[in-house]
Amino acid sequence: MSSFTPAQSDDVSIATIRALAADVVAKANSGHPGAPMGMAPVAHVLYSRFMNVNPKNSKWFNRDRFVLSNGHACALQYVLLHLLGHKLSMDDLKAFRQLDSLTPGHPEAGHTDGIEVTTGPLGQGFGNGVGLAVAQAHLAAVFNKPGFDLINNFTYVFAGDGCLMEGVASEAASLAGHLQLGNLIVVYDDNHISIDGDTAVAFTENVEQRFLSYGWQVLHVDNGDSDLPAIHKAIGEAKLEKNKPTIIRLKTTIGFGSKQQGTHGVHGSPLKADDIQALKTKFGLPADQSFYVPSATYDAYAEIGKRGASLEAQWNSLLGSYGHKYPQEHAELLRRIAGELPANWEQNLPVYKSTDPAQASRKLSEITLTSLAPVLPELLGGSADLTSSNLTKVKGSVDFQPPSTGLGNYAGTYIRYGVREHGMGAIANGIHAYGGIIPYVATFLNFVSYAAGAVRLSALSGHQVIWVATHDSIGLGEDGPTHQPIETAIHFRAMPNLAFWRPADGNETSAAYLVALKSRKTPSILSLSRQNLPNLEASTIEKAAKGGYVVHEVEGEDLTIVSTGSEVAIAVEAAAKLNAEGIKTRVVSLPCWFVFDKQPQEYRMSVLRSGAPILSLEALSTAGWAKYSHEQYGLPAWGASGPYQKVYEKFGITGSNIAVVGKKVADFYKQRGAPVVSPLVKAFTI
Repeated sequence: MSSFTPAQSDDVSIATIRALAADVVAKANSGHPGAPMGMAPVAHVLYSRFMNVNPKNSKWFNRDRFVLSNGHACALQYVLLHLLGHKLSMDDLKAFRQLDSLTPGHPEAGHTDGIEVTTGPLGQGFGNGVGLAVAQAHLAAVFNKPGFDLINNFTYVFAGDGCLMEGVASEAASLAGHLQLGNLIVVYDDNHISIDGDTAVAFTENVEQRFLSYGWQVLHVDNGDSDLPAIHKAIGEAKLEKNKPTIIRLKTTIGFGSKQQGTHGVHGSPLKADDIQALKTKFGLPADQSFYVPSATYDAYAEIGKRGASLEAQWNSLLGSYGHKYPQEHAELLRRIAGELPANWEQNLPVYKSTDPAQASRKLSEITLTSLAPVLPELLGGSADLTSSNLTKVKGSVDFQPPSTGLGNYAGTYIRYGVREHGMGAIANGIHAYGGIIPYVATFLNFVSYAAGAVRLSALSGHQVIWVATHDSIGLGEDGPTHQPIETAIHFRAMPNLAFWRPADGNETSAAYLVALKSRKTPSILSLSRQNLPNLEASTIEKAAKGGYVVHEVEGEDLTIVSTGSEVAIAVEAAAKLNAEGIKTRVVSLPCWFVFDKQPQEYRMSVLRSGAPILSLEALSTAGWAKYSHEQYGLPAWGASGPYQKVYEKFGITGSNIAVVGKKVADFYKQRGAPVVSPLVKAFTI
């Protein structure tokens, strides 16, 4: 490990970062100046001495990853990106937190060049960091060869007290320790301040002992304000530990240099003008100039960029040599980095006939995964301790585990997440953010709610994470209302850029995977049944991939029943009874609202057409169904415990009762005499 060599630019660079952070927040009159000012020294040492990044190519695959889990310090990340020469101008810094700027209120991946993951909600970035480290370990085990250490980057995470208070960080940290992720280094900004004041009011645990119990290496720096050699030594020592993740407890003074340093007053409010002027004077910067960057600072950070460009050039040369010796692996790696799926992979999707035996859609999902795994090695699965219920482990697959445990290896494609749904979601976001991997994760649908914060950031960030969510309704039976997800579907259906699928049979399940795997910037939730579902006569993968289609067609209908998942077969049964009574009834399956809404208006109107009332049927809350139907039938409240057939009977979700309800709806609208217009037709569009 090399010793710290001071540079003349160190002090002025750190002062520049602190002053710019204060200026950025002051200009916006909104934000958090304290943490960026306190963490300026460690940020500078990390980037100037350790980080392997090329600002001219922020997507260089073997770059070190940096995650600011503490979203309160976002001004720090923007300042660093500007100094490094990313596509972030001084005008962008001045537009911090302004509408449509490149510097939103919290870092957003895909919006600002150089941001790895979207953070803000505390603790999420910590989980993302674990996911980034998992991805590196996995891809290194798959592709690295003797003499070709192609994928060997580190992931660095800056976290604060608030991050470590969040449960999602605890879940992720616990798993990271078990997985022995020596490529993960977390810097804990121990400044003892949160929004409510001193952390003594709520956070008094021994963080070092906590992380030791997780199996982490724990280091500490007692003077993070100015002891650059100690910071350098700690990071260097962290990199030497190959079998444990490392957390460095860095004691800092929040808002260092401000008149309010060390208090919560500098945490979430801009500094006053006289305070900013005083700290600039203290640091030897022009007090009368805002957004001032000395040439020495720009020069120092330009050198970081040059170093990164040289490292990437060396890596590209190594990659070329790798291609000559291992052409097949080279081609596969490039394909996965590009995010391209193998040619004709869709041919492996299972196809079903109506005469095929009824099966639970969770079982149909297992069959699909088993068929796809050999042709899609980028699939990295896992479950939150429900593998035997979710049916997500492909037979013969190896667990992703530290080789020393004897339980698997890092080339393994199945992660045992334990009972950590929220951590699992945040980790999966990080895995996808790394590149080259499509993660799928699993739990009961009801418990995806535990992970809602991670799912939301997945949708906001465009992470292609596939949730296999089984036991999706009152059909799970005896486990009762605590496990029956009545309101969960509408929660996630309402979320932008999230595809919530509820397939009714085998072809619809294959269609859900088809669209999910092609949707590179959209997460998906596959809502799957515990009970067996018959295969529908009219279903095809092609039809279901449109998100909605006609299952049973008649002309001059009196009623259309639209449904999803396990209730589609019940709707078909009800329609048969109604048609036998002379009430012409169509049936529509709508497995994914999100995908259906993207279809051309002409197609959507052909499926949910005008002319007759539309009745929706789903064994969940009816909320949201008015968008597609005139009348709704579902659950008015919580479910009930008991055999699932009895529970369905209790709530009237049977072919016989829905036929009765359907007749009433058809009669009412016929007696009313007014033309029936499809709910899809809007009188006025905003």
